[in-house]
Amino acid sequence: MPAISTNDLKNGITLQIDNNLFTVIDFQHVKPGKGGAFVRTKLRNLRTGNVLEKTFNAGIRVEQAILDKNDMQFLYKDGDDFVFMDKETYDQMTITAATVGEAANYMLEEVKAVVAVYEGEPLYIELPASVELKITYTEPGLQGDRSSAGSKPATLETGVEIQVPLFINQDEKVRVDTRDGSYLGRVN
Repeated sequence: MPAISTNDLKNGITLQIDNNLFTVIDFQHVKPGKGGAFVRTKLRNLRTGNVLEKTFNAGIRVEQAILDKNDMQFLYKDGDDFVFMDKETYDQMTITAATVGEAANYMLEEVKAVVAVYEGEPLYIELPASVELKITYTEPGLQGDRSSAGSKPATLETGVEIQVPLFINQDEKVRVDTRDGSYLGRVN
């Protein structure tokens, strides 16, 4: 496993510390007036999702974990697990609901995703920044409702509920941000 200097840390780099995998969320190089420089970091545990703050002395070596990121397609749900297929080799991989996490709220069959794998263990999946989903239920809009007038709850075809403008109606397709579940706009 390659070792990198703490001076070379960047957001998104994956590190192996004490047999756990962490991704760097935030880092800050600090050079105090007295004493040696250090690097203050925020790390997210890729297996548990917990966030940890850790300080390293500047210039020390840390182990970098190299993740395989595979382009895959979501095929179907098998009980609580999700089955994905590698688009190049057609190999199938079953991923637990805990690993898929909040992404399950925005996944329909055949959606494309990037699956991060470390030594055969799937760690997380990345969906596209936005997806198009159909609204299965929302209260009807009233004549004269405008986008700036407020919002109302709407249930998407995946079962998740989001807030949409008052003029959006049932059976319309909308674009949704997969990172925070926010409404981005109508789809024609």
